[in-house]
Amino acid sequence: MIRRLCLLLGLSAVLALAGAGPAAAHNVVVGADLRIAQTIAGAELTLVIKGTPQVPGPLRIGVETYQAAGELPIALELRSVTDGRTVTGRLTAGPGDRYTGLRVETTGPHELTLRAGGEVAVVPFRVLVDRGSMWEVLIYGGLFAAGVVLVGGLLTGALSRPGRGTLLVAGAAAGVTVAAMMVVLEPQLPTGPPDGAAPTATDRQQAGRPYVQGRVTTLPERPAAGEEFTLRIDLLDGSTGSPVDDLTAHHEALAHVVVTSEDGRYFRHVHSLRTAPGRLEIRLRADRAGRYRAYTEFEREDSGGQLISADFTVGGEPASPAETAETAETAETAETAETAETAETAGVRSAAAVTRPAVPVAGRAATIEVRPTGAVRPWLGMAGHLIVRSADGEFFGHVHEMSAAGQVAAQGLRFTYAFPAAGRYLAWAQYATSGGIVTVPFTVEVTGEPAR
Repeated sequence: MIRRLCLLLGLSAVLALAGAGPAAAHNVVVGADLRIAQTIAGAELTLVIKGTPQVPGPLRIGVETYQAAGELPIALELRSVTDGRTVTGRLTAGPGDRYTGLRVETTGPHELTLRAGGEVAVVPFRVLVDRGSMWEVLIYGGLFAAGVVLVGGLLTGALSRPGRGTLLVAGAAAGVTVAAMMVVLEPQLPTGPPDGAAPTATDRQQAGRPYVQGRVTTLPERPAAGEEFTLRIDLLDGSTGSPVDDLTAHHEALAHVVVTSEDGRYFRHVHSLRTAPGRLEIRLRADRAGRYRAYTEFEREDSGGQLISADFTVGGEPASPAETAETAETAETAETAETAETAETAGVRSAAAVTRPAVPVAGRAATIEVRPTGAVRPWLGMAGHLIVRSADGEFFGHVHEMSAAGQVAAQGLRFTYAFPAAGRYLAWAQYATSGGIVTVPFTVEVTGEPAR
């Protein structure tokens, strides 16, 4: 009887140990990769900071290239905010994914500086390492106690004595039971924060943070057509006026910036570089004079998403009347893609690849289909993006194709969108292939009357 019970307890212990292996499943969160899109030196990249299992140890850093002209050398500098310790390295962006390793000595806040083509980006992030579940103490403690009791009983012969044997077996059973219960319940039990985690948010922070006030400027103040300029976005806290430096990755970017000309012929969807706390910058080049509008999407920690927009002017010779009459409808042909921005907007396609609803009605969901040119590659965590702007520029929308990139429907990318009001909308569908990012400009006329 006692021997059978001992065998049963031993089997229970083995099963408990086997079940305890995946108890570190929260490593999926702690060890997750950080992906931050960056538009730097004319290239569209995604910076990848791999999760690290231990510190000190190597930190894998890589770039995935979506659009670039040739090889791009990038200088890396990793700095611990806690102790100021710095290590440097190099990485070359190009076709395919490229990785290198930098040694990290501590957990907690770090800054990774990228330098390429005369531009600098400083990406803040935290090195997190799983410290293990506090409930594992009960799991392994219970198994250890059961083992000690059984081994001790066997060595002393106590198991052969009815009274003591029953007591020892009961103690061992209790230890195994506690361990087994913890294995089953651990996924539902609260866990402590990993090493390097940010301090717990205050009640005020948990209630949300004030909206951000944005100030958009250009350097120089009035850029000239055809010349490179810097678009600068300063983000300030709405209650304190201090720089906002707590942006969180939102669709694999700290900020998504969309710049369009007044007539819609110029379009750029880029990912600004953080150059200082609360400051984002991006280099652009506009092919002709006129009014432009920049839309910036971002998300603040412990708060929701936000959109700010601002106009700026590009100087130079005004467009001719014939050019002014041409709008984004004309930009649907291949010829209009051949502008001074061709090198930066390679992959612009004709809108013949777009299937629009026959009569879209304001306030009703409409499905727009786009036929891709090849196999779709995930970009910014999505199979595709649809950016919509009203003709006057006052309304801006951004939605996604939600299919997995490898499971795009036979008819192509499908975007579902409800236009808010009647009128004319300029739209750009975007997706990535192995050849780069493809942009498909088109227009949609929306009626305010129900379809008959």
